[in-house]
Amino acid sequence: MLIKIIFSYILGFLKISVKGYYIERFINICKNNKITIWNLKRKDNIELNLNVRIKEFKEISKIAKKTGCKVKIKNKKGIPFLLHKYKKRKIFFILLILLVLIIGLSSCFVWNVEIEEENGYELENIREDIEKAGLKSGVFKGKINTKEIINKIRLERKDIAWMGIELKGTNAIVKLVKSDEKPEIINEDEYCNIISDKEGIITKISVQNGTANVKVGDTVNIGDVLVNGWIEGKFTGIRYVHSLAEIEAKVWYTESIKIPYNATETKYTGNEEEKYGIKFNNFQINFTKKYSKFKIYDTIETENKIKLFSDFYLPISIVKTTYKEQEKVEKTYTVEEAKNIGIKQLEEKLDGKIENKDNIVNKNINTYEQADGVLVYVTYEVLENIGTNEKIAF
Repeated sequence: MLIKIIFSYILGFLKISVKGYYIERFINICKNNKITIWNLKRKDNIELNLNVRIKEFKEISKIAKKTGCKVKIKNKKGIPFLLHKYKKRKIFFILLILLVLIIGLSSCFVWNVEIEEENGYELENIREDIEKAGLKSGVFKGKINTKEIINKIRLERKDIAWMGIELKGTNAIVKLVKSDEKPEIINEDEYCNIISDKEGIITKISVQNGTANVKVGDTVNIGDVLVNGWIEGKFTGIRYVHSLAEIEAKVWYTESIKIPYNATETKYTGNEEEKYGIKFNNFQINFTKKYSKFKIYDTIETENKIKLFSDFYLPISIVKTTYKEQEKVEKTYTVEEAKNIGIKQLEEKLDGKIENKDNIVNKNINTYEQADGVLVYVTYEVLENIGTNEKIAF
C-alpha cells in the first residue's frame, strides 16, 4: 500500500469529496474493484473525503453514479500538477525529481532499528549484538535474513527466551522476551539431596521425603547438605529418594559505605546550552562548533530520525546536543549528618535486594567514627526459603 501511495504521488492523485446516502456501498464497490483509495475522512453521515489516483478517477465517477453519489474534485496533488504549475522552474523540478528518486531508493534499505523489550527489561549490549548479527541502519532489505539473525543472537545470548523481527517500511522492529534464570529442574524419579544455596540459621524445616541433615538453630553455609536423598528403614535398609522439603532460614544482607566529613559534590546550576547538527546515516554535519562555553558540564545527546510516515524513516536525522552546566560545591558534614546520609544510602540499596520487605525481622546499624569520616554498616536479617536440589552422584 505504501509503495502504491508513493507512486501515486509521482503519477499524480486527486483529493475528492463524495456525497450521498450510500457511501458504505460506494466504498465496498471500490474495494471489490481493487481501486486504490486512501486517507478516508468522514465529514458527516453523507459526505466522505478521500484520495484517488488520476487514472482511476473515471471508474470512481461511474461507481458514484451507480450508487447515487456526487463526486467533486477538491484538490490536485503530485508531480504532474507541480510540473504544470511550475513548468518554468527547471531547477526546482530537477531537485524535486532527485528527491523523489532518493525517497524511492531509500525504501529499499533499513534506516531505523527499533527494539521492543517485554516489560521494559533492558538487555545489556543487545543493540550492539543485533548490529553485529547484520541488522543495522543502512542495510539493504533484500540481504536481511531474519531467521539467520535470530539464530545468531540466540546462540550468543542465553538471556533471550524469544525474539522476532518485523520489517515495516524502512523500519526494523525487533521484539524481545527476556528469559528467566531458573535452576536445573530434576525429574521426580531422579535421586537428589537438598543443599543450601545461602548462608544462614535454620528457623524451620519440614521434610516430606528424605532424611533431614540439619535441625532448627543450625548454622549452614552455601553447599551444605540440608536433606539427604535417602531413607533408612528398619527392614528395608537404605532406600534412595527424590528429596522434598520446606526449609526456612534467617539470612543476612550487609552493605557498607564511608561518608567523609568534607566532600565535593557536583550539582547543576540550571544554565543550559543547545547545539544542533544534521546526520546523513553515519556522516554528521554540525551547525556550530561542538565545544561548550561552560568549564564543567554534562552532555546529553538526542537523535531524532526524520520519517515521512509512521514506519518510513529517511537516512537523515537531527542531532541535538544539550550541555548542562555543573559546579563543584564543598560540603562539610557533622558526625550525625554523615551517619544519616550513609544509613539512608545503604537502606535504599538493601531495599532493592529484598523481594518481600515483610520478611525483614531485624535491622542492625553499626557506625565507626574515624578521623576523616564515618564508616557505616547496615545489615538486614531476613526470613527466606532456602535450598536447591542436587543430583546424587553414584
